[in-house]
Amino acid sequence: MHSSMACEEDNVQKQIDEIEALSSIYGDEWCVIDEAQKIFCINVSDPSEQSKRAICLQVILPPEYPTTAPPIYQLNAPWLRGQDRLTLANSLEELYVQNLGESILYQWVEKIREFLTSKPESDDADIQKITEEVEEDEREAFFTDSQCIQHNLMKMSDFMSEGSEDEELPPVKHGEPITDRRSTFQAHLAPVIHPKQVKMVLAKLYENKKIASATHNIYAYRIYCEDKQTFLQDCEDDGETAAGRRLLHLMQILDARNVMVIVSRWYGGILLGPDRFKHINNSARNILVEENYVNSALRTY
Repeated sequence: MHSSMACEEDNVQKQIDEIEALSSIYGDEWCVIDEAQKIFCINVSDPSEQSKRAICLQVILPPEYPTTAPPIYQLNAPWLRGQDRLTLANSLEELYVQNLGESILYQWVEKIREFLTSKPESDDADIQKITEEVEEDEREAFFTDSQCIQHNLMKMSDFMSEGSEDEELPPVKHGEPITDRRSTFQAHLAPVIHPKQVKMVLAKLYENKKIASATHNIYAYRIYCEDKQTFLQDCEDDGETAAGRRLLHLMQILDARNVMVIVSRWYGGILLGPDRFKHINNSARNILVEENYVNSALRTY
């Protein structure tokens, strides 16, 4: 017991020392999201004057870090996709393995900066195009900057949530499909009171071969934490840019609580443009109304 307490105290001191050092080194690039929960954000940019490439590294420092656990992290950049994201994530994880038990954030930040500078200048035009497309989608301002950071960190916070190992699999309801130009959209709904149930519902749905084969399975959930009077919420685009956030925004407007909604889309080969978001939200709204997760005053939204 004494050894365990000494280890915890050692971790606390190491984290304090690391945070002070990083704050001094990175200045305005270092952002404190929640000091009590040890949630931080470092904006890492390419030092090249002409480059607009940047990546936001968002981290939570668990109590076991750095002695026996790595930081929980997320990489945020609209252009960072596919193989690029996988390559960078693998690099960070390799660094942690090579430096077990040591403070690792400085090395992670510099590895990200090295990754940015290593990308060919010819990629900048594509990066700028992707960034502009995402910015265009986000002009509807579903989230302020601080809300966006909080939203992106919710998923990581799940790993730190307390909960029973024997959470029950909630019942899953299926909505009526909506078909437009050979694309089909179908919503699924389940009551959830803990993030572990979210994973259980997703696993259950993916046992269905038809759902597993959908082009996108977009989802969002909102869990109301009574003791803190706050929401634990998150969403997933599953390749349909901004769809998850639009779905979560709909659930916020409808004040849906303790529920998750998954919308499966089977692409039919014809581009639908903005109509795809309308169908995603309509199918989600319909099942929320059917299952009485929307109060009567908002049923005509």
